[in-house]
Amino acid sequence: MVDFSLWDILRNLLLAGRWTVALSLIAFAGGLLVGLALLVARTAGGAGTRRAVGAYVQLFQGTPLLMQLFLAYFGLAALGLDVSPWTAAALALTFYASAYLCEIWRGCVEAIPRGQWEASAALGLSLGEQLRHVVGPQALRIGVAPTVGFLVQLVKGTALASVIGFVELTKAGTMITNATFQPFLVYACVASMYFLLCFPLSVASRQLERSLRRGRPAH
Repeated sequence: MVDFSLWDILRNLLLAGRWTVALSLIAFAGGLLVGLALLVARTAGGAGTRRAVGAYVQLFQGTPLLMQLFLAYFGLAALGLDVSPWTAAALALTFYASAYLCEIWRGCVEAIPRGQWEASAALGLSLGEQLRHVVGPQALRIGVAPTVGFLVQLVKGTALASVIGFVELTKAGTMITNATFQPFLVYACVASMYFLLCFPLSVASRQLERSLRRGRPAH
């Protein structure tokens, strides 16, 4: 057993926490870009495109994130692609995030009254112009809060990346526990760090939702 002080435990967890934050941000940014592309394809595409995007969303929403991580890591290796745990985790979480964000935003777009579409079409706006100038800004107001709320779920989802060897908070906690034989102390610290990461996001999501509901910008 290695003699770790509380400061040693916290210091090592903080170092690993950087990778949890980095993975969350990369997956969220990638999910934003891919999810937006999927939303546009689903909204503006033909019937075949809409079905394909719907199947993509159902695939990633209907299978466990754990299985997606395994497939990204071991599946790509089976195809002869040597990917690191970091790359596999980033890819899997990006696709996972894109499916959920696309569905969140689709609901926001569909929440815009049909009259807004008809009025903008009557002004001669193309579909792209309708989305950019009329529907998009209104849907954005509805979608900001649930999008920030999803980021909380994504941060917690990074814990599953530990199963493919990616050293983030959960994996670091397991390694420290194996060295110190103090699971309660170590995992209490891990849980506290996840709380410190997620609680401000949860508060921000609620504040955004209340602020946008009142019809004025958040401060």
